[in-house]
Amino acid sequence: MTTDIDLHRSRPIITAGEPLESAKAVMIMIHGRGASANDILTLTQHFDGKGFAYLALQATNSTWYPQRFIVPQKDNEPWLSSAKARVSDAIQMALDAGIPLEKIILLGFSQGACLATEYPARNPNRYGGIIALSGGLIGTDEEISGYTGTLHNTPVFLGCSDVDFHIPKERVQATAEALEDIGGDVTMKLYAGMDHTINLDELEHVKQIMTQVLNS
Repeated sequence: MTTDIDLHRSRPIITAGEPLESAKAVMIMIHGRGASANDILTLTQHFDGKGFAYLALQATNSTWYPQRFIVPQKDNEPWLSSAKARVSDAIQMALDAGIPLEKIILLGFSQGACLATEYPARNPNRYGGIIALSGGLIGTDEEISGYTGTLHNTPVFLGCSDVDFHIPKERVQATAEALEDIGGDVTMKLYAGMDHTINLDELEHVKQIMTQVLNS
């Protein structure tokens, strides 16, 4: 029987890069609204990728949650809880293959970027990296505070346009502050006049974190 928590969990996790059993690190990749796991995997053409297994998640109907990410969290349920459970599934998949958390990077774009910050904020630990490309913490201003625990200096990169219609820059800034408050090593860059997209400078930051993870 399908339940609310299974909304996304019945969808496949697409793998690419090194086989999990021989990989040294894992990048969990989370696509944006209207996109797919295969879409987010196209980013890997910009990476060397040696040593990395990629796990790309797929949302039901290509949407992780129905409303904007700045509305009350309850308005995005039960989709949001199912999405976070799917991130947890991917992490467990990597852990089961012998990849420790400090070798696991969470990367997302747009809706996926929101999940890539929301999950570790609610489940703080030492991750390999947190990368949010055009996204931020999920919920109202009141809901994105009061996090507990520590990220133990996890590298965090937040990149976004300063005029993104979907992602207010104030939320990106608030996300940076919130993740710093729980021990994230945060780098935030707001790009003047950029569209809702990913640029080459952001990809350079991704590659830097990937190198750090492999060399740590």
